[in-house]
Amino acid sequence: MHDFLAHFGAALAGTLSPAILPGLALGVAGGIAIGALPGLTATMGVAVLLPLTFGMPASVGMAVLIGVYVGAIYGGSISAILLKTPGTPAAAATVFDGHALAQQGLAAKALSISTVASFIGGLLSAAVLVTVSPILARMALAISAPERLMLALFGLTVIASISGNSLVKGLIAGIFGLLVSTAGLDYVTSHPRFTYDQLELFNGPPIIPVLVGLFALSEAFAQMEKGAALNATDAYRAFKRQYLSWTEFKGLLPVILKSGLIGTLIGAIPGAGADIAAFVTYGEAKRSSPDREMFGKGALSGIAAPEAGNNGVTGGAMIPLLTLGVPGDAVTAILLGALIIQGLQPGPLLFSEKPEFVHGVFAALVVGNFLMLAFGLLGIKLFCRVVELKKSHVIPMIVMLSVVGSFAMNNSVFDVWVCLVFGVIGYLMQKAEIPSSPIILAIILGPMAEISLRQSLLMYEGSYAFLWTRPIVLAFAAVIALSLWSTWKINRQQRRAAKEAAWEG
Repeated sequence: MHDFLAHFGAALAGTLSPAILPGLALGVAGGIAIGALPGLTATMGVAVLLPLTFGMPASVGMAVLIGVYVGAIYGGSISAILLKTPGTPAAAATVFDGHALAQQGLAAKALSISTVASFIGGLLSAAVLVTVSPILARMALAISAPERLMLALFGLTVIASISGNSLVKGLIAGIFGLLVSTAGLDYVTSHPRFTYDQLELFNGPPIIPVLVGLFALSEAFAQMEKGAALNATDAYRAFKRQYLSWTEFKGLLPVILKSGLIGTLIGAIPGAGADIAAFVTYGEAKRSSPDREMFGKGALSGIAAPEAGNNGVTGGAMIPLLTLGVPGDAVTAILLGALIIQGLQPGPLLFSEKPEFVHGVFAALVVGNFLMLAFGLLGIKLFCRVVELKKSHVIPMIVMLSVVGSFAMNNSVFDVWVCLVFGVIGYLMQKAEIPSSPIILAIILGPMAEISLRQSLLMYEGSYAFLWTRPIVLAFAAVIALSLWSTWKINRQQRRAAKEAAWEG
């Protein structure tokens, strides 16, 4: 223990030195900017900056990339809260309550909650990475396709929580999202499905254009419809400089800690990611909250939970990368390439052969989260200038960001058309009062569920025996059953209360 503290202390001092700290700070700041711009994901940011680190020492280059990773996951919440435009898929769940709070003039409070929750979730994941990474790595080895299938199914149960007033309409949207997710090459036979001879669909529906279209462009269309009202002073301009209070923080801390831990565990599962963690933690926070009816209307827990969850993935995804050489998500897959290019081979031997480098990664993750907290809190006043603009100025900016962000992902005009199509679909769904968020959840989790199911059946030669012979699968099944029962009970109570209110009226 003494040796560990000595090594970590030396690594921390090295990270705070002039040789590493400026690069880490620039990485975090750049990551926040990348994450806040729709279409520029954390994966893209790390991939673009990767060639710039080739000539750097391994410790400096890894610190820069870790800074971008940490900053970008947090940065997606800024545009999600202010513009109802998730900067990254990981921020999609933050839209529900973050933007609702901004519309009430409480954008500063929403951003401060997001910043603090992101910091605690990221710091918690770093602590888990530092202390128990070998244990969690061995647990991750026991997780295969059947367990990933149950995780995806558990995530899909969140549809019931984000369906608004009508569960039926939410299920319709979720089924539509699952159908959309089937487009692309078959995961086993590589046979094209629902691609209509469009090469751009061979890899499945582009998630960023779909996300931006459903959330951002549809809202822009809805506001355009109001015409003259765009120039009026509205709730956006009734900006209150209120931040997260100490009392509110103490009330949110249990949710933040639980969500950060869940996000860390999900991040440690290869193939999962921050977007899945955000939806799972949001659904769990709503399920366990005594104020469930406030979710979607500006619930503070509805911001804290997904932000702690998706930032918890940053440390969790590093666990299988460093201990097993297996990336936990797309970003750590790029980091794996960066390590190999630097002549380092991730795995158990890395801890014994290059302990100073491993502790340097730990320290960069810890310091990066503190820098993210500082930049986030200092930037709130600047970020909130957006909500003081008239909608007649904001709407064109949203449309421009939507189009540019959709094009930037793959430099594809086809993606722009996808964004426009789903913008129209989202607008029509708003008119029909059908929630669009289940579509995104289904598109994200649908491929994971299908791939895992197909792999599980191949593992068991067509038998479904994995459903009752694997302990972790049974544990997941029990959690899913509990979640569905809890949701059904809550919906029944709400229907009963609505009938009683109508009867009294």
